[in-house]
Amino acid sequence: MSTPEGLAPFEGDDRQYSPTRLPGWLQEVNGPDRVRPKQHTRAQLADLSPRALLVHNDNRAVWHANIGPIETPQLIALNESLAEIVESNRQDGDKTKPAALLDAYPGLGKSTAVRAYGRAMFRKQVDLRGDTTPSGHRRVPIIYIALSGNTQIKGLNAAICRFYGLPVTGDADTLAERAVDAVLSMKTAAIIIDDIHFLAGANTNSVRMANQLKYLANVFPVTLIYVGVGVQQRGILREGFSGAKNELAQFGRRTTPMTLLPFQIDDDEGRQQWQTLLKTIEKKVVLADRYPGMIAEDLSDYLYARSTGHFASLMSLINRGCLRAIRSGHELLDQDLMNQVKNDVAAEESRKELEAAIEAGLLTSRPAPAPRRPRKSA
Repeated sequence: MSTPEGLAPFEGDDRQYSPTRLPGWLQEVNGPDRVRPKQHTRAQLADLSPRALLVHNDNRAVWHANIGPIETPQLIALNESLAEIVESNRQDGDKTKPAALLDAYPGLGKSTAVRAYGRAMFRKQVDLRGDTTPSGHRRVPIIYIALSGNTQIKGLNAAICRFYGLPVTGDADTLAERAVDAVLSMKTAAIIIDDIHFLAGANTNSVRMANQLKYLANVFPVTLIYVGVGVQQRGILREGFSGAKNELAQFGRRTTPMTLLPFQIDDDEGRQQWQTLLKTIEKKVVLADRYPGMIAEDLSDYLYARSTGHFASLMSLINRGCLRAIRSGHELLDQDLMNQVKNDVAAEESRKELEAAIEAGLLTSRPAPAPRRPRKSA
């Protein structure tokens, strides 16, 4: 099929896949890096044919929507902690491997961060051991699944089977046996379980949740990496050490908690991290009138107030702002344009207090200038 102009259709670089299925996960792990669109001036944009301009703008839209992951200090520290846990878990199959729990508020990039580690670990293992196991199966060192509301153990086992492309019929034990066979044959060493707070019982009964997670650790000879919201608040790690609740005691002893925090600007270290993030983003933006300091200087306080330091909220603002700048022909990001961009409810509800503090001079996202060195006398 051809376009009205007689040219071949342009599909674009959208990559539609589900990382909770093996083909999609392989695409995420092994997919090529995106190529940054060319940085055109306004004159160069004007010289493009209508068709070429459509293609260029489409490429810019998908590029801005997929900026990242950015190696922030938080992401680097998390990856190091995960690597330490997973790569030290070389116990034989008769021993339960300690688990990891990433527990943090929404909008901080938890899933993105853990999948970034998963991709790196997958590639490292394949480079070291080859992409085929000694028995001839595809090597799948780490897998990713995500839970939905009120998931039971049977549903969790079914999600693992579904990832591997296995049948999801039978009871919980049948599904577990099927999943374990896949784990062993494909040499899976770690399983990322996202949205663990959706596990049935998580909201009402920490003992029940601990029992279910203990069951997983006993059945699957892998490192389990849990990702969730407010899991520790339910007492699953803190209670039971006196022996009154043995299930919680065992789970707490076998699980290492981690978290991700919003960017904070209470001190110069935090402000410097925020500036480094904005400078990295600024270099990746492809707008004709982009200039040094467009984001990191002129919009620093503004973007902090509107995102409240949450990475996901910030990236939504940048992505939507760039799209609006392209469609309107504005070709840069400034406060007038960004004021027209909608953002998530949580960020919008929290911005007024931050904006007031910044306007009153009580808060700033800019580090203090470095002290000048005294001149040496001749």
